[in-house]
Amino acid sequence: MHNSSDSTDGPDSALRKRVLSLRLSQDKVSRGGGSKLAWTVAALLAVVVVVLIYLLLQRGPAEPQTAASPDEGTGKASATPTASSGNIALDSKGYIMPVQRILVSPKVSGMITKLFILEGRRVKKGDVLAQVEDIDYRADLEHVESTLEAARQRLGEIETSRPQEIGQATAELARSKAEFAQLKADFERSRELYFKQKALSQLEYELAESKFRAEEQHVRSLEFALGLMDSSRGKRLAAAQAEVKVAQADLAKAQWRLDNCTIRAPINGTILKKNAEEGNLVNPIAMNGSFSLCDLADLSDLEVELTIEERDISKVSTGQKCKVRTEAYPNRIYEGVVSRLMPVADRSKAAIPVRVKVTVPQDEEGVYLKPDMIAMVAFLNEVKDAPKPPSLPVASENAGRNKQGAVPTTQLQKDK
Repeated sequence: MHNSSDSTDGPDSALRKRVLSLRLSQDKVSRGGGSKLAWTVAALLAVVVVVLIYLLLQRGPAEPQTAASPDEGTGKASATPTASSGNIALDSKGYIMPVQRILVSPKVSGMITKLFILEGRRVKKGDVLAQVEDIDYRADLEHVESTLEAARQRLGEIETSRPQEIGQATAELARSKAEFAQLKADFERSRELYFKQKALSQLEYELAESKFRAEEQHVRSLEFALGLMDSSRGKRLAAAQAEVKVAQADLAKAQWRLDNCTIRAPINGTILKKNAEEGNLVNPIAMNGSFSLCDLADLSDLEVELTIEERDISKVSTGQKCKVRTEAYPNRIYEGVVSRLMPVADRSKAAIPVRVKVTVPQDEEGVYLKPDMIAMVAFLNEVKDAPKPPSLPVASENAGRNKQGAVPTTQLQKDK
């Protein structure tokens, strides 16, 4: 019995253990599969949340339909300089720049001995900004003044002495002509005595003839010298006058150089930038005109430099009114007007350069609006005149009558 039970229980027991082992492995698999599914669902939910947050950030805050005025809400300035966005044709951003900006450069070379330049200083036209060493230029001026004086003395000598010389030559010619006339008469008388009367010797005749011929040549020589002196006098006078003019030109140049050793402000304005110090050597020729002592600009005459895209340029016209404000002082709004549209477009940006002139109050010059600041410009629409109300019909003599010309009963009762 024992052997038979062992033989029968042995196979069943082994099969049961195998089934139980298979069941346990399936439970493990089911338990492991469930945990993996939970982690997968959690990861998917996390990805969905991240995507939603990213889409919300990409959309950004909703833009307001109308711009709030500085007095509303917190008192901050609106996104556009005007209270009503319906009056704005176009918004654009640009940079403030002075209409007139000058690089104050020296016109002569030398060492800077004095400097009166300070950033932010307001100057008037003609104020001294710097002084260049002027020893050489002052010496050149004195040398040219001496040269001019010598040329004037030579001119005066020619103008006064030449007439006297001509007068002396004229008198000498007149005396020689008188002697020539006397010798001519003596020669004719000697010829008559020698050929007709035979009362004069040949020697006396030849002596009279030689004196006559010699005086004749002397007269001709004096006439030629007088003519030459008269003709050359004009040339010598012109040459002396030219020397005086050359000396005067040299004097003007030397004076100009000496005067430009003192560098003055060319316009009324504010010093924006200082580019030199005392002791610096300046040479405008070597710098090719690119060197400057300072940058000077009139901050009461400002404009905004913008580039308007070609698709929006039809909304902008010369003389159009604008509102201008800066990012630094958004509550300060300034009046502006489109001064000009540039004749050439910017090919790289597909835009047209535009200038808007800004009206700056006198007491705010250089205070709030500064060159190269960012400025927002709102181009306003043209304000049209309000439509006139329709005119009321004028009452006629037949008013209140019907087609037959009779007055209605209600009208008669009202009249009564």
